[in-house]
Amino acid sequence: MSKLKTEREQKNLTQEELAEKSKISVRTIQRIESGTEPKGHTLRALAQALEIQESALQNIMIPALTSDEVKTETKEEQPAVNYALIKIINLSSLPFIVIPPFNILVPLLLMFKMKQRNKTSKQIISIQILWTIMAPIIFMLGIFLKLGRQFTLILIILIILSNVFIILRNAAEIDRKRKLYYKLNFNMI
Repeated sequence: MSKLKTEREQKNLTQEELAEKSKISVRTIQRIESGTEPKGHTLRALAQALEIQESALQNIMIPALTSDEVKTETKEEQPAVNYALIKIINLSSLPFIVIPPFNILVPLLLMFKMKQRNKTSKQIISIQILWTIMAPIIFMLGIFLKLGRQFTLILIILIILSNVFIILRNAAEIDRKRKLYYKLNFNMI
């Protein structure tokens, strides 16, 4: 039974009475009670008719899941994690550090091919995306400082070595603690 139907019945309203009170068609109410999520005007009108807040009404609209559906959703959200494959995905960026698009594309392709679409592999790719964005910015800032060719060469080497260090440190942490040492608080993919 949907939570909207429960709320409607607690207020002793039929679908027709709620439709009349909210100026929403009975068919729309039936669709919402069967799982369609209301938006905009419909959401506001139903919230006013039921005398509850819109945010509370949005929570009410989520149809109740059976235990089988909950188990299925849990399995889909948490794919099996193979840390040996995660380590390979992480280390696959290493040969392509000097060719920035490939340090993202190769791990991304491996993630899909090895079926490791989990939080850790997404974090690895997000770190590479962030490094690929930040490296040219740091390099350009170094050039604008006009400190000479030696400084520019040292800066390029430091930028590349920073990514090598991040990749190797994360690989070591995957081996030891099955997690990443360097990780972001968000995913870019």
